[in-house]
Amino acid sequence: MSQLFSPYALGPLQLKNRIAVAPMCQYSAHDDGSASDWHMIHLGHLALSGAGVLNIEATSISAQARITAADLGLYSDANEAALRKVVQAIRRHASIPLIVQLSHAGRKASTQIPWQGGALVAPADGGWQTVAPSALPYTPGDAPPTALDAAGMAQVKRDFVAAAQRVRALGVNGIELHAAHGYLLHQFLSPLSNVRDDEYGGSLENRMRFPLEVFEAVRAAVPKEMALGVRISATDWVDGGWEIEQSVRFSQELKQRGTDFMHVSSGGLSPLQKIAPGPGYQMQFAARIKRETGLTPIGVGMITEAEHAESIIVQGEADMVALARAMLYDPRWPWHAAARLGAQVQAPPQYLRSAPHGSRDLFAK
Repeated sequence: MSQLFSPYALGPLQLKNRIAVAPMCQYSAHDDGSASDWHMIHLGHLALSGAGVLNIEATSISAQARITAADLGLYSDANEAALRKVVQAIRRHASIPLIVQLSHAGRKASTQIPWQGGALVAPADGGWQTVAPSALPYTPGDAPPTALDAAGMAQVKRDFVAAAQRVRALGVNGIELHAAHGYLLHQFLSPLSNVRDDEYGGSLENRMRFPLEVFEAVRAAVPKEMALGVRISATDWVDGGWEIEQSVRFSQELKQRGTDFMHVSSGGLSPLQKIAPGPGYQMQFAARIKRETGLTPIGVGMITEAEHAESIIVQGEADMVALARAMLYDPRWPWHAAARLGAQVQAPPQYLRSAPHGSRDLFAK
């Protein structure tokens, strides 16, 4: 029996298999962060993919938190109403659990859409002033962010909580806090971006303090029936930066505070990073976090083949695998993986006749 397609409990969520659709920014919420027709199409067909859980893209907790002016947001009633239409449509036609990834871009905010170049957009050109733990820009030569003071940090925390409450109101099953890829919570963690001299900078304990405070605030704001986890970059891939030993310690602190899972990625904090990517290149980090903390890790990183995903679960490197670009390329990846591994997968009744010859038992009844 395929282990990739075995049931799994992600905290309070009962999943039909170990495949997660990873959150993928679409930069298509052009109406002040509100979900658009694109999100109905994009998330609608991913909801029919047969994966165990669908993680909606990085969703900004405030207008200032957006990477670009077209980022999905959940900071206004209009944002909530627009995303509710998408969630309700999915609920009518698919049983897949949904998770929203809540994010603040910090110093990586106010940029162009990637396919338009991705450069920083100054306030005078329609952008906005960015914020960070310290006044250090992501790209040397760019205008520096404003270092957050106590009032600014308190507001960020309130924004995370308010967005989490909107997630709950939508009836979504869980939340993932984005502390990876060089965004604000990651910026607090890394000594490369956090050079504060107060209780939020310097030692590892101090650098972890604000991300842990945000987690605690969100955990207190949503019921235990909602899964709550964190996505981290296990390493900056830069000498002297955030690395796996610190990630293990951070994971242990999160475990004490009730995290349901860790989504283990890497990089994104510095343009100086040196990465040699390959299939499963981040799995070593997920495996170590699982071994040393006992937490549920979701592994991600160039996983494209069914047999590779199966081996990750069988060998215990991670408890789940998340697919991003592979799922964009093949939105029915779980169907095809199930056919190759001799497993079954959920499909809507309208599609039951699509099973290829020799795979008539592919779809679970």
